[in-house]
Amino acid sequence: FPSGHVPTGLKCHPDQEHLIYPLGCTILIQAIKTQEQNFLHGHSNNVSCVTISKSGVYIASGQVTFMGFKADIILWDYKKRELMARLSLHKGKIEALAFSPNDLYLVSLGGPDDGSVVVWSIAKTEAICGSPAAGLNVGNATSVVFSQCHDEMFVTAGNGTIRVWELDLPNRKIWPTECQTGQMKRIVMSISMASDDSFFYLGTTTGDILKMNPRTKLLADTGPAKDKFSLGVSAIKCLKTGGLLVGSGAGLLVFCRSPSYKPIKKIQLQGGITSISLRGEGHQFFVGTEESHIYRVNFTDFKETLVTTCHFEAVEDVVFPFGTAELFATCAKKDIRVWHTLSNRELLRITVPNMTCHGIDFMRDGKSLISGNADGPGFGFRLWLGLWLLSLPSFRSGGETRVWQIGHQTQKLEEALKEHKSSVSCIRVKKNNEECVTASTDGTCIIWDLVRLRRNQMILANTLFQCVCYHPEEFQIITSGTDRKIAYWEVFDGSGIRELDGSLSGSINGMDITPEGVHFVTGGNDHLVKVWDYNEGEVTHVGVGHSGNITRVRISPGNEYIVSVSADGAILRWKYPFPS
Repeated sequence: FPSGHVPTGLKCHPDQEHLIYPLGCTILIQAIKTQEQNFLHGHSNNVSCVTISKSGVYIASGQVTFMGFKADIILWDYKKRELMARLSLHKGKIEALAFSPNDLYLVSLGGPDDGSVVVWSIAKTEAICGSPAAGLNVGNATSVVFSQCHDEMFVTAGNGTIRVWELDLPNRKIWPTECQTGQMKRIVMSISMASDDSFFYLGTTTGDILKMNPRTKLLADTGPAKDKFSLGVSAIKCLKTGGLLVGSGAGLLVFCRSPSYKPIKKIQLQGGITSISLRGEGHQFFVGTEESHIYRVNFTDFKETLVTTCHFEAVEDVVFPFGTAELFATCAKKDIRVWHTLSNRELLRITVPNMTCHGIDFMRDGKSLISGNADGPGFGFRLWLGLWLLSLPSFRSGGETRVWQIGHQTQKLEEALKEHKSSVSCIRVKKNNEECVTASTDGTCIIWDLVRLRRNQMILANTLFQCVCYHPEEFQIITSGTDRKIAYWEVFDGSGIRELDGSLSGSINGMDITPEGVHFVTGGNDHLVKVWDYNEGEVTHVGVGHSGNITRVRISPGNEYIVSVSADGAILRWKYPFPS
C-alpha cells in the first residue's frame, strides 16, 4: 500500500510494466497488470526519495535518519531485485537523487542538516566530489534534476536558490552557476528538464512556474499571471510534444503550455499531488497524491482511474469476518475501509466526518460492521451495512464497559460496568458469550460474567495493558502492553502463570492467537511482527517491514495470512509461516 508523502516518490519503470514507490523503510516494485509485488529491504529508516536510471538498470533510494548520523543511499540492481552498494556521506536525510542520462553518475542532495551536493561514480560506487549545495545567504536546495543529454550537467533548486552545475571530472570538481531571476524570490517545490535540454521548468510554493534556460542561466518566462495554482506547484513534468503536466498542492492536475500556462485540460484528484510519472512517452501517466492514492490517466481523454489506495493516517484496527479470509476491514481516523484480501483492492469505504474511529468488528453473520467512534466529548457506536444503520448513544469514556442488547430496529443498554479507572484498550468475548475479558490502560484486566453482569476476576500488573487474548480452550488468557512483557494468566483465579520478554524496545500493542492455540502473533512499537510458540514461549518467526508503530495484528480465519496495521497508515499482509 502506497506511502503518499514522498515528493516524486512514485515512478513508472522504463519497461512500462512496473510502478516503484516507497513504503516506510522498504521500496515496493508493483506490476501494473498483475499487481504482483516485490520488496527491496535494506533501509534502516523511512525512505525519503527514490529515482530510476534512464535505462532502467538501476534504482537509487535515500532515507532519513537521526540527527548527526549518516543517512544511507542504496543503489539497487533492478533485474536481480537486490542491493548493489551502500553510499554513506550525507548526514540526517537524503533530500533528492538523480541519475545522469547514460548511467555514469548519481547526484545526491543532503537534507537541511547536511546541505551538500555529492556526485557518485556508478561504476566504482564511490564519491567523485562534493560541494555545499546553496550559497550562504539563501535557503536549502531541495530538488535536483540531471541534464537529459549530457552526463556532466545538472540543476539544483530550493529556497531562493537555482543553480546549474558542471562536472569537471579530471579535476574532481563541480562548478555552480547561480541562475538570475531578477526581483523574483521563489521557493522551488518541483523541477523538470525538457528532453532536449533547451529549458528546465520550476514549480514554486507561490503557485507559478519559472522557465529557465540552462545555457544562458536566464529566466525565459513565468506564469500563470492570474489564477496561480493553489497550495503551490508540487509536481511538474515536461512532455516530448512540448507542454507541461502540472500538479498542485490542492490536488488539481493540469496540462498547459508556456508562456501563458493556462489550463488546456484539467482534473481534480483527491489529496495534494506529490508525483507525476510518465509511462513511456507520456500517452499514459501515473499520479500519486498525499492521501495515498495512485491514479492512472490517459493523456487523450484526461480521465483518471484509481489504481491503488490506502489509509494516509494511523490505522487503528483490523478485523476479519467470522470464518472467512476473503476480505477484511480496517479503520483509521476518518474512514473505515473493506479490502479484498488477495488483490489488495478496496471494496468499500465509509467516511465518517468529524469523528475518530478507534475500533471495528464484523457482526457474526458478516453482513454488517460496528464501529466505535470518539465524537467530541463522548464515545459512541455505529452499526453499518454499507450505510449507517443505527447509532448507540455516546458516553464519556472513563473506562466503562457497556453491554448492549441490539434488536432489529432497537438497542437497549443492559448494564454499564464501571470498574476500570482508565480507557479500555481491548475486549475479547468467550465463545459461549457468557464471559468476556477487558484490558485497560489503568493496569488491570477484568474478567466479566456477562450473564450475571458482574466482575469475576481482576488481574493487576504494573503496565498499561494494550491487548488480551483468550487461549482457545479458554482456561488461560495472555496479555501484553507497555512493559513489553507477555503474561499468561489463569482465568479461574486470575493468578499469573508465566511471563516472557515480548520485545526489546517499546510497547506491544497488538496480539492474536490461532484457533488451535498452538501459535500467537504480536506487534508493537519495535515495528516487528513476531510469531510465538504458545507452549514453548519462544519466537519462531520475525517479520520486518513496518516503519511505524504496529497498532493491531490479526491472523486470518484458516491461518493463511497475518495482517498487521501501523501508525504510518500501512497495511501489511504476511504469509502465515506454518502449513494451515
